[in-house]
Formats: sequence, structure tokens, C-alpha cells
Amino acid sequence: MERRAPAYSERDAEIFDDAHIAEPAALFARLRHTAPLSRIGQSGVHAVTTRELILEVLSREEDFSANLTGVLVRGEDGSPSTLSLPPGEATRVIATADEPHHRNHRAAVRHAFSPRAVARLEAEVQMLARDAVARWLAQGGGDFIPIAERLPAALVGIFLGLPPTDLEHHRRWAMMGGDILAGVIEAADMGRLARESAAMHDYLEDRFSHAASEDHEHRSAPLLPSLAASVERGSLSREEALGIITVLFGAGGESTAALIGTAVQRLAADAALASELRERPLALPAFIEEVIRLDPPFKFHYRSVRRKCRLAGYDVREGDRLMLIWASANRDESHFYDPDRLRLDRPHGRDHLGFGRGAHFCVGVHLARLEAAAVCSELLARTSSLEPMPGDPLAWAPSIFVRRLTRLALRAEPAL
Repeated sequence: MERRAPAYSERDAEIFDDAHIAEPAALFARLRHTAPLSRIGQSGVHAVTTRELILEVLSREEDFSANLTGVLVRGEDGSPSTLSLPPGEATRVIATADEPHHRNHRAAVRHAFSPRAVARLEAEVQMLARDAVARWLAQGGGDFIPIAERLPAALVGIFLGLPPTDLEHHRRWAMMGGDILAGVIEAADMGRLARESAAMHDYLEDRFSHAASEDHEHRSAPLLPSLAASVERGSLSREEALGIITVLFGAGGESTAALIGTAVQRLAADAALASELRERPLALPAFIEEVIRLDPPFKFHYRSVRRKCRLAGYDVREGDRLMLIWASANRDESHFYDPDRLRLDRPHGRDHLGFGRGAHFCVGVHLARLEAAAVCSELLARTSSLEPMPGDPLAWAPSIFVRRLTRLALRAEPAL
């Protein structure tokens, strides 16, 4: 009889522990070594932790759907449970869509995020980063997270053609993008999330209606008018277009803010690394890739099981969910040498899964890299030293899904 993968752990709910939310690497390493496919309690959710197995899942779309049908949550008794999500465009667009819909969605937004389109924004992104870092230094340092959050929110607004006066709304809404997947959200917070989600939907629907009513020659924003035109041509439904806007609004803001915060935290924690990057600024792209590999903003994404099948010698049932844990695959010893160490000289530095892989590779990858590099380069150029503020510890978002700092208090010595 073929041996099945063991249960997740002796304590099924350990994935929700604060210690593992803050530092998940040791937990994921144990799973890679003992149970690459492991059931999380009786939730019907299975963690997939090795690179090889994740790539196999991605190659089997006939068995595993990208549609977001439900998420792992901590039940009232503390045990793992599943929150089923109602069908809707927000649960099956872009990253959560299957073919052929996924291909249509990417085609509708691909031009806005192409290398050429992003390159045209480089000067503006650098200016925004320069101004933000300068203001932070002028006030004597302190919590860097507002800087990490405002730049991506501002860029989301630019891409969508939203009023810059609404930036704080954009920032708040962008940072709640992963809340529904956090797994540990309390009942009171669910009510707040529902209200904020409704407000964001109404706002984006109103802005989309404005874009759809404008003359073609006056459509200057790159994304809203493009999606409106796709609806006019019939290649997208209005609901699909609004779903795409909603998903990009959250994913583009929160994931990049998470990347920026983690990158800056690593610079502050390692003075030798910061000094090396000041002396060798051309190594900054390699640094950004290593940050993404070691601490991907989204630790995992879901797949739903379309039909009963086998994976890694284990029976999975129709309706089960898989968690493809990128954060584990990116430290898989079978693929990466010295996987837990940040190495600027790592060969094939982009061969990680921090931006996904294959058809669902992150559509905003070029913009995310640009924003993170812009902030780090400005911070390194304008400081001679950077370190954590004593007595003011880091704080991570309480989420099994997103790896994002919510507080990063630093002190800096401005460069002469």
C-alpha cells in the first residue's frame, strides 16, 4: 500500500502561530523534508512545499484550477477550516483565471506593464522615490512603512488614471488586498473589510464609468480606458473589467509595498551589505531578486482541485485546495545552493518563484522591480548609515498569505 503524506503536524493550527507568521522559513523547511504535500488538519487544504511538486501542479491545469474557490482560515476553536468564496469576477480574473479567460485578461492589460511602458515611467518613479526619501530624512527618520506604501499606491493611481488627491484612500485600499487570504482575521475586522471593500468597489466602478464615457482621443490613462475599450469591443465583460481593476489595485499596491519594506529592512539589518551596495550600485538588481526569493511578498497562491486525482502519491479530492508555497520553493535545497543566504553573486538570480511561474507569471513584475530599486537606490545614496531604531521592534502583518511589514522604525545618518 502506497504511503500517504503525513498530516501537517502534531499541532494542525501551527501555521497560524505568530512566530511562524513572522519567520516561516523553518516551518517550510521542515515540511519540505518530511511532507512535501501535507494536509492541514481537516480543512481540505494541502500545503505544497517543494519546487518540483509546485511546478508539477502548475503543469496540470486539467486537474488544478487557478480559480479562488475558498481560503484557509483559523476557526473559532483555533483549528484550521475553510472559508468558501462565492463565484465572482474577483475570484477568477488575472491570477485566479483559467484559460482561455486568463489569456484574454492578460492581453487587455499587458501593454500597460510591458518593459517599454514601464521604462517610460522610470524618471517619474525615481522622482517620487527621491522626494519621499528626502521627506523621511528631513523628519529625522522613524517608521519607513508609510514611504513603502505610498509609492506603490501612487503608481497604481497613475496607471489607472485616478485623482492623486485620493492617494490616502488608494493606499488604505491597496494594503487590504490580501486581508481575505490572511487566515487569521477577526470577526470585527471582517466587518470593516466588507465595508471598505464595498467603498472601494463603488469608487472604482464610478471611475471606470467615467473612463468608458470619455471620447477615445481624451483617454490618456493607460489602463482604465484600455479596459473600457475592451468592453466596447466585446473581448471583456464589464464585470471582468471591474474584477481586473480590483485585483490589480490590491496586488500592485500591497505586494510592492511588502517588497520595498522587506528590502529596506534587510539593508538596515546588514551594514556591510548596505555599504557594498553603495559602492557597487550595479549589484542592486541582484539584491532585489534575492529579497524576492527569500521573502516573496505573497507566500503562496491557491489552486483548487477540479477532479479526484493523485499528487505525490496522495489522493486529493475534487473541491480540495492546494497552497503553492513559493516562499518554501524559493529555499528548496535541491535547486538553490546556500538557499537561506542572500548572495549578490547567485547564478541565475531570477530563477525563483517569487513572481509565480508560467502563464500566471506576475504581469506587473517590471514595475515592481523598478519601484523597489528606486527606493533602495535613493535611500542608499542619501545616507551614510541606516539601522533599526533601538527598542522599536519590527511588526509583520498578521497574515499567513502576505509577508509585509507594518512597522519598520529606522534611524539614518544623512550622507554628506
